[in-house]
Amino acid sequence: MTEPRVRLDDLGAWLIKGNADLFDLTGRFARDPLVTSWCVRPGYRARLMRAGQPVVFWASGSRGRLPYGVWGVGRLTGEAESGPPGQQWSVPLELPILAERDRVPRALLRADDRLAALEVFRQPQAANPSYLTVAQFAALRTHLPA
Repeated sequence: MTEPRVRLDDLGAWLIKGNADLFDLTGRFARDPLVTSWCVRPGYRARLMRAGQPVVFWASGSRGRLPYGVWGVGRLTGEAESGPPGQQWSVPLELPILAERDRVPRALLRADDRLAALEVFRQPQAANPSYLTVAQFAALRTHLPA
């Protein structure tokens, strides 16, 4: 199956993922709840990333341990860029992590018919960045605190 192409005219938000089974995301975000940079895979998607575009942080991992799902929403502050030779690409962000009580659990999002087809559900192992369409991002915002 070929990966759907992201179109800027239907881009609601980028979605970046972090695996809380591999990294202590809870501890990291308790110390500093502002994400200012995250790794992305080089490719056409990374080249579409621009300052001002919305970005969503998705925490993944073993479903029984933590309430995985949307943990933050923010904006890109620049374009994705390559690191030093042999290093990953990254994108600069201003992405505050939500308080635990305000995070949107995966199960709630999957139960919402407007969000059941999110790429992160269809291809959970895909590399960063993933994306939400304009309609999906609008639906997600109905689950976020005001």
